[in-house]
Amino acid sequence: MKKKKIVVSVTTDLVTDQRIHKVCTSLHEAGYDVLVVGREMKSSLPLASRAYATKRFKLWFEKGMLFYATYNVRLFFFLLFVKTDILLANDLDTLLPNYLVSKLRGIPLAYDNHEYFTGTPELLQRPIVYKVWKTIERAIFPKLKYIYTDNDAKQKLFEDEYHVPVKVVKNVPMYYPVIATQDITIQFPKDKKILVYQGTGINIHRGTEELTEAMEYLDDSYILYFIGSGDVIDVLKEKVQELQLQHKVIFTGKVPFQELQQYTRHAHLGFTLDKPISDNYIYSLPNKLFDYVHAGVPVIAARLQEVERMITKYNIGAFVPSHDPRDIAKTIKEAFETPGRIEEWKLNLPIAAQEVNWQNEEKVLVGIYSDINAFLDSKR
Repeated sequence: MKKKKIVVSVTTDLVTDQRIHKVCTSLHEAGYDVLVVGREMKSSLPLASRAYATKRFKLWFEKGMLFYATYNVRLFFFLLFVKTDILLANDLDTLLPNYLVSKLRGIPLAYDNHEYFTGTPELLQRPIVYKVWKTIERAIFPKLKYIYTDNDAKQKLFEDEYHVPVKVVKNVPMYYPVIATQDITIQFPKDKKILVYQGTGINIHRGTEELTEAMEYLDDSYILYFIGSGDVIDVLKEKVQELQLQHKVIFTGKVPFQELQQYTRHAHLGFTLDKPISDNYIYSLPNKLFDYVHAGVPVIAARLQEVERMITKYNIGAFVPSHDPRDIAKTIKEAFETPGRIEEWKLNLPIAAQEVNWQNEEKVLVGIYSDINAFLDSKR
């Protein structure tokens, strides 16, 4: 029997998007012919060969409404003519062209809505742009049949708002024992307490400015690494210069996701400090939390609903009482100075990793596409 083809649309950089890689790999291994369409930016790293097909658009604009407009127009015409059996839109910024082509060509559409796009602080601060995206969401979301998101809180949020069923596929890493390798370009000092904040979206209101300032209140035995990229990196670098923290705060830049765990595993503590200033953050379950867990790194976090549930359930970290840099520094020091605390967390991390992993979540994912497959077969 001929393989069903799925065309996957994203606006992200495929080199660093491990979520998309997991999804596409699982679908490929389940017997689908997968093509993922993303974008190539000026700062993009080379894209290694993968088991599934990839295509990256080069666009004149890399951010803002001009980027979204040009990407969506180009994606629409690409999808209009590409051979495929199933369309998969990732987040609201790819939904409109996918929906239009789905209707024009009679092709089933799946929607991976892992981000509460209209609840992001970047949109909430721009009422006109917010209205455009919210109008698109309200017009299309209730008409979709195959929808999934990445945690229970968002599932309830979407179901309450649009009264359609939404499934949950958590964005968690593959489980495998952490094995040390020497194949990394950064040499982490062995005589320091290593702190790590990682991600491809190091953006506004994620607590990174306060985390940087907290380094003022820690002695020189602590060193903080920002691994990844985002809108506030330049702001953080200016703050480091201003506070003369160059010897205590290091920026690695982008790291391919295949190598990320080998960097993360050198840390003593990892951080996720999103502020509860928008629904997207309040109901989020950040990828970095699970990356820390699977790398065997305890977590210092802000108290957000889903994050608190995960950390408390497995006892794998602590919470900052506020985003005051002094409170963050105090929480860090208490973790190191309380006898046995970090060791206890580290004992619990493998338990969490064995229970919350992609091997379990991909069963739900493949089940969704099996339903679509059955629908297609019934039309024959």
